Amino acid sequence: MLRKSIARRSTCQKKSEPSGLAVSGNLVLFRYNLERRARVAKRFQTEQWVPFPVDRVFLFFANPNNLPRIMPPSAGTRLDHVKLVAPPSPPVSQAAQITSELAGVGSEIVTSFRILPFLPLRAKWIALITEFEWNHHFADIQKKGPFKSFHHRHELVPLMRDGRDGTIVRDIIDLDVGFGVLGAVVQTLFAGPELKKTFAHRQSALQGLLSE
Repeated sequence: MLRKSIARRSTCQKKSEPSGLAVSGNLVLFRYNLERRARVAKRFQTEQWVPFPVDRVFLFFANPNNLPRIMPPSAGTRLDHVKLVAPPSPPVSQAAQITSELAGVGSEIVTSFRILPFLPLRAKWIALITEFEWNHHFADIQKKGPFKSFHHRHELVPLMRDGRDGTIVRDIIDLDVGFGVLGAVVQTLFAGPELKKTFAHRQSALQGLLSE
């Protein structure tokens, strides 16, 4: 009888153990899901078609002087300093259009903007150009700014619509706010919506700016 009682206790203990493991497993799974959601949420992508040839659109975006013009007025974006490195030689057909104001690989672009609209507090952003391919794409990273990391790839794809030369303007942004799960919350509540607002404004203004 004593042996049977001990065996029953041992069996009950073994049956009760998985319950504790299940709770622990749920916590691990919950943490994993949060981290996975944070990783997925890091990428932001947008596209827009404009009725202008790709070489014209590329020259517009490769000129840092146009950056404040495509930002929302509420941000009060200023171009504070630019250290330009000349891009590689352009295609022969485009040589006559080239100016000395284009940002090739190694260029640094320093801007500042309001952290909150209508407040005098400003933040500084230093972008470094890391890639440049004529009429195809260029990319920049945040050298100094509010994020742990920020990579922005600008892609341009020629596409004709209704008999008109046009260009798809594609932006792919990979960002990391930092601070783990707390950063994921900040990204969801602030950084993500602000990015959407910024690009919504740019898309509404871009065609008019390219027409000038």
